[in-house]
Amino acid sequence: MEHALSPATLAVLRRPRPYPAVSVLTPTHRREPENGQDPVRLRNVVAEAKKRLESDPSVTRERRAEVVTQLDRALAEVDLAHAEDGLVIFAAPGEHQVWSLSRTVPERVVLSDTFLTRNLVSAQVAERPFWVLSVSADRVTLWSGGEDRVTEDRTGGFPLIRRQENFDAEREMRRGDLPSTFTDEGTRRFLREADAAMTTVLRDQPRRLYITGEDAALSLLDEVGQIAAGAVHVRHGGLAHAGPEAVWQALRPVLREEDWKGTDLIVGELVSARGRRNFAAGVDELWQNAREGRVRLLAVEENYRATVRDDGGHLVPAEPGDMDARDDIVDEIVEQCLETGADVRFVPDGTLGDAGGIAGVLRY
Repeated sequence: MEHALSPATLAVLRRPRPYPAVSVLTPTHRREPENGQDPVRLRNVVAEAKKRLESDPSVTRERRAEVVTQLDRALAEVDLAHAEDGLVIFAAPGEHQVWSLSRTVPERVVLSDTFLTRNLVSAQVAERPFWVLSVSADRVTLWSGGEDRVTEDRTGGFPLIRRQENFDAEREMRRGDLPSTFTDEGTRRFLREADAAMTTVLRDQPRRLYITGEDAALSLLDEVGQIAAGAVHVRHGGLAHAGPEAVWQALRPVLREEDWKGTDLIVGELVSARGRRNFAAGVDELWQNAREGRVRLLAVEENYRATVRDDGGHLVPAEPGDMDARDDIVDEIVEQCLETGADVRFVPDGTLGDAGGIAGVLRY
């Protein structure tokens, strides 16, 4: 199963395919007892895809048999023992892919001439990978973070460990004189080395950086280096020697607060854009502006969908069964905006009010 979506991979997935390109989506679960239902739901949704192929008069017998074969091969590759929150199967003549997402998806089957990549994009946008640097006087650990977890990362030579005779940070802490540890020259050199190593990591893989540690550690790192100035400080000691779950629990409230603030900022930008008259809402307006490359910020409610048809230059509502219907125009708008450099954000349902589930700030 695939997990990492790169821009190059996304570009390949967006390419038109011979009809039918089948997209099968189903939510999955990481833990018991919820994950007990996943095998049945997966079989049922794949069976629905095969039924749709069988009943589509525009699909020849040979083409149908080829795509069904690809669906069966994809199904054999699914590893529900390592499931995340969503599963996406793509199948078309001569190819198939299975994607595991750290973000839930609706249960859907779509037959089109392109794969339905919106949920992959949503997961990628929501993932927003970040770094966590946990600092102590004798160890600096690097963690790679995503939407719902952190894992230790050994990029750049991390973890850095300070070898010093008779050095015992826990003993120092028990004695109450840990802050004095951060005044000696050896510790200053150690944290200066950590700053240089992290600077290299950020140059090669730019991400938002969070730094955890005691106040004294954070202050010294800020004094001797450069990375702390642009990082978010999390005043929580002991995480350089801890496991990923402890680090994640320390980060969760910080990330949650940032998400709330981020949504508020997006809403604020949309409100300001209304006043400046560089605001657009609804699929028809956004589609027109997306094709012209005018969208700077696109906001989409998480579960917003629209099926439309082109009525002479404008998009009008259509039934999913209409032969000329575009089953998910929102997917097309998201992809077009990404191709023209727009900032795409997914927000909770109901956030956009009367904007109809999708809104944007225009460049001009």
